[in-house]
Amino acid sequence: MDKLPLLDEFIAYLKLERTLSENTTVSYRFDLTRLGNYLHQQGIKWLREVTGDHLSAYLRALYDVGLAATSIQRTVSTLRGYFAFAAVEGALDTDPTVLLESPRSTRYLPSVLTIEEIEKILAAINTTKKGGVRDRAMIETLYATGMRVSELTAFSQEHILREEGLVRIFGKGSKERLVPIGEVALDWIKRYEETERPLLVKEYTDSTVFLNARGRALTRMGVWKILRSYVTMAAIDKEVSPHTFRHSFATHLLEGGADLRAVQEMLGHANIVTTEIYTHVDREYLKEVHRSFHPRFQKK
Repeated sequence: MDKLPLLDEFIAYLKLERTLSENTTVSYRFDLTRLGNYLHQQGIKWLREVTGDHLSAYLRALYDVGLAATSIQRTVSTLRGYFAFAAVEGALDTDPTVLLESPRSTRYLPSVLTIEEIEKILAAINTTKKGGVRDRAMIETLYATGMRVSELTAFSQEHILREEGLVRIFGKGSKERLVPIGEVALDWIKRYEETERPLLVKEYTDSTVFLNARGRALTRMGVWKILRSYVTMAAIDKEVSPHTFRHSFATHLLEGGADLRAVQEMLGHANIVTTEIYTHVDREYLKEVHRSFHPRFQKK
């Protein structure tokens, strides 16, 4: 099953009988199309096979990749509406959303920046001042790849595969993954390596990309302080950390229409849910997903 049955009928019902706006029905269709893709990947062929456990696993996967709380709450509402409609239409014997829980609190959900807020933070960086080009390249890299801050501080020049448009990232447990980076971030890294990085290099400096004034790799706290200064300049009233860019990376790809499994692989999550075996996604497909749905790539 790829496209959910009765999807068009359900959207028509929302428009005609519930008189929902065009924007709302577009969101419903988007949510259900993404669910259909997920169920197809799980090998589910018929709507009657879908259980509450399948839907709970799907929501956990959305949590896992850092989808915004509001988007998850909307997804729950969409699922309830669709499956209730399908049950009334006789496509289901029981409604699998009966015991499905909505997120009770956003306390445990990650903070996510909007695209406009990210643009403000980037615009706050004065690249004519010392360290500005490095900082711009660093933040562009965080947002372009969804790296963890520990992965960023260990990021080396030999991990950049420029011709392929990829970076090699070593995550938890030294697990390696290849992630698209996009031309915008690559251009800033190149500019930094040609202008500022040579001025930071000391005799003991290794191939780490992002260096501090002493010629050593930036620390996690160093990255946090740099980022926090630009968040303050941009007047962003949110708790923002390097990890916020990782969550924003995932959210913006997913809300743009990217496939959940592709985003999961780019983040380096070994399992999309805890009981599922890791499935490899072709790197060319990842590049196409990144190129099609990442805001910075589209802007370029």
